[in-house]
Amino acid sequence: MKLLIVEDSNSLAGLLVAHLGQRGYALDRAADAAGATRAMAAATYAAVLLDLGLPDEDGVSWLRRLRAQGDATPVIVVTARAGVADRVTGLAAGADDYVAKPFEIDELVARVEAVLRRSGKLLGDALALGNVVFDARARQVFVDGAAMACPAREMATLELLLRQSGNVVPKRFIEDHLYGLSNDANPNTTEVYVYRLRRLLAVAGATVAIHTIRGVGYLLAEATGPSAVN
Repeated sequence: MKLLIVEDSNSLAGLLVAHLGQRGYALDRAADAAGATRAMAAATYAAVLLDLGLPDEDGVSWLRRLRAQGDATPVIVVTARAGVADRVTGLAAGADDYVAKPFEIDELVARVEAVLRRSGKLLGDALALGNVVFDARARQVFVDGAAMACPAREMATLELLLRQSGNVVPKRFIEDHLYGLSNDANPNTTEVYVYRLRRLLAVAGATVAIHTIRGVGYLLAEATGPSAVN
């Protein structure tokens, strides 16, 4: 699931990218309103985290313009403007939530997930197939009730496949949600993460299989026995 962070502070943006990335989100970052507009035109986001004190335009005016264009992407304002009048202005402009700086990262993550649930983009806290359970809130994978260690990118891949279990998930869809506008991906990156995920599931004795649909993407389905690397 991909988020856009609109924040001119490099240190705060880096903190948000690090913590939200650990929870399996793909992150793009814009340092000003113009960059945010370009990002919104180039990609689809589950939500936007918006600072109001941007160097080229006030975040409230950017948000009003976004809503005037009919864009309903959830927006969480994250700002130092903590007054009641500021909150009212931000929410009236179209914000779905309003978080004042400084904040606790766990509270921000909880607010992000609450907004995603309300918008229908976070479809439940637990996803299950075969003997595999993924706890979306705790960011934890269980196989036969035992926790399975799983790096963030492999976990995000599993979440995407679980949410579409029984259906083919296009490779491009996975790439867009894992990497956003970053340059981290190359033509073989997704294959590498899928291979590693298969190995993790096989070692844990998972009764699911990730099938490669050549030229299209991947399909996660329940298997008759433990997973195998293929």
